[in-house]
Amino acid sequence: MLTLTSLGGAGTVTGSKHLLEADGQALLVDCGLFQGQKHLRERNWQPLPLPAEAVDAVVLTHAHLDHSGYLPRLVRDGYRGPVYATDATIDLCEILLRDSGHLQESDAEFANRHGFSKHSPALPLYGVRDAERCLSHFRPIGFGRSADLPQGARLTFRRAGHILGAATAQIDWAGTTIVFSGDLGRYQDPFLSAPEPVAEADYLVVESTYGNRKHDPADPAEVLGDVIERTTARGGSVIIPAFAVGRAQSILYHLWKLKRAGRLRLVPVYLDSPMAIDASDILVRHPDDQTLSPEICREVCHVATYTRDVEASKAITFNRVPKVIISASGMATGGRVLHHMKAYGPDRRNTILFSGFQAAGTRGAALLGGATEVKIHGEWIPIRAEIANLSMLSAHADADEILRWLQGFRRPPKKTFIVHGEPDASETLRTRIEGELRWPCVVSEPMRSYDL
Repeated sequence: MLTLTSLGGAGTVTGSKHLLEADGQALLVDCGLFQGQKHLRERNWQPLPLPAEAVDAVVLTHAHLDHSGYLPRLVRDGYRGPVYATDATIDLCEILLRDSGHLQESDAEFANRHGFSKHSPALPLYGVRDAERCLSHFRPIGFGRSADLPQGARLTFRRAGHILGAATAQIDWAGTTIVFSGDLGRYQDPFLSAPEPVAEADYLVVESTYGNRKHDPADPAEVLGDVIERTTARGGSVIIPAFAVGRAQSILYHLWKLKRAGRLRLVPVYLDSPMAIDASDILVRHPDDQTLSPEICREVCHVATYTRDVEASKAITFNRVPKVIISASGMATGGRVLHHMKAYGPDRRNTILFSGFQAAGTRGAALLGGATEVKIHGEWIPIRAEIANLSMLSAHADADEILRWLQGFRRPPKKTFIVHGEPDASETLRTRIEGELRWPCVVSEPMRSYDL
């Protein structure tokens, strides 16, 4: 008999880890880092309910850190098995996990230097070397191909949209078929395929990030163009905090559309994020994983001037010519964008344009909530710039799109487990699935084991 236990990604939208067990063997689907508020981040330090060496294999649906970011710690703690993922996911993990290790080390060093940690010394959850060791465990599997896993299970990846390389995962094990949605993408994504339908499964584990919401139907290029034009008309610049993987490339695409339509021709655009630059290069290297032609893909990714080194980044900050600066992080929790916000935020002529959902407790959420100052690098910075949000820019399917994907099943699963959502979002989606599809479903509880 199979059992399913959500070690993360249940009751919250972060830390996704779903444990399948049968006959003393264990398979982990996703291995994510808890992110966001402090009480969630502290869960990264709690031991898993089984030793790392007891996990036989890991299946990774996509590269975002809330699904992949705990892998270096798992390896550090003794995991020695394979990590199965698509080619593009592996390429993205190479930059994301190294960067995550660097940030863990930097945070620990900063805490020790300023003496504010309750631990002496403060230690990183893992470091760059742990991330690099983790990368040697990856094994590529193509979309639509089945592969045998070590414990007698069989894995099939299908396209999920969301970000480059993202997959749904079908696992056939012990006479049972269970499908994990991972994170589902949009049906009208500018350069990624729509989520691929799944015909049938005995059990389904589905995300619910936007289970209680519908996306704004407005054209993001039009909204983006309007914001840039009114800001530059008053002599200001637009600062766009953006996630380096996925969101930055989406913004580049909409800027390319505007430029091609004859708008914003004289407005310089800068992509000031080494990781976003690397992710854009990876997008160009995977033409089969996106819908743009190679020529257009290259045009999109080069609509901006790339800025890798720190001195060039500083030069952009001090150059007051009206411009667009795209920089990480997407919720203004760290990264180079904070330096730009410090420089441009106090001036009413400028705009800070967020690019989608902002989690509670982040600077982005505070500013969208009306805050007139934020603390950056230990200093309170007055924010007089216009604050706007491209709320329609999301890599996640909304509630209607999730239902659309579910309707691709030819028969209802025996049970659907709802994960990866805040409690209200998960409960709202459960109600819709039961009411509209008449499927039996349950909102998964963290650390509770379910017999399949």
